[in-house]
Amino acid sequence: MKLSALCGVNTLMVHACGGSIMRILNIGLLIVAVGGPVIAQDVTTPVTPPSETAPAVAAEIGDVIDAQLLAFKSRNIEGAWVHASQNIQRLFGNPDQFGLMVQQLYPMVWDNSDARYVSQRAQDGYVFQQVMIQDPQGRLHMLEYAMIKTPDGWRIDGVSILPQSDVGV
Repeated sequence: MKLSALCGVNTLMVHACGGSIMRILNIGLLIVAVGGPVIAQDVTTPVTPPSETAPAVAAEIGDVIDAQLLAFKSRNIEGAWVHASQNIQRLFGNPDQFGLMVQQLYPMVWDNSDARYVSQRAQDGYVFQQVMIQDPQGRLHMLEYAMIKTPDGWRIDGVSILPQSDVGV
């Protein structure tokens, strides 16, 4: 049974075209995980990606996503946590709450069996990487990772599950 069905809650979509990213968050999970409503106040401003070649950026971003996927698959939650941006880390507070959210809302990430990088686009200091992830049952899921360049390297600042109609055979 899905967490949203258990909690009987709505999904909150935060989207603004002026430079922020689209994130889908389950309000019930946030209230349970954090113990009350979450108010985002201190948001990290993305560092403008340097003039790097597209293949170099794609490789760096792929390495970060691959490392997090491998960490989730091996249940190394702290290893996955280090690839999340400061925004995500502030939102969830600790690796255990973050891992619970991924396990409940992103089961294809938690139990991934394969990942293929599809397309990438830059917008307002972020790089959005579409990744086709295969779950253990062989089903394909298209996700879009919002990547942010920090002084410490690329970090994952959000993940959106794209509609199934966008996943081709």
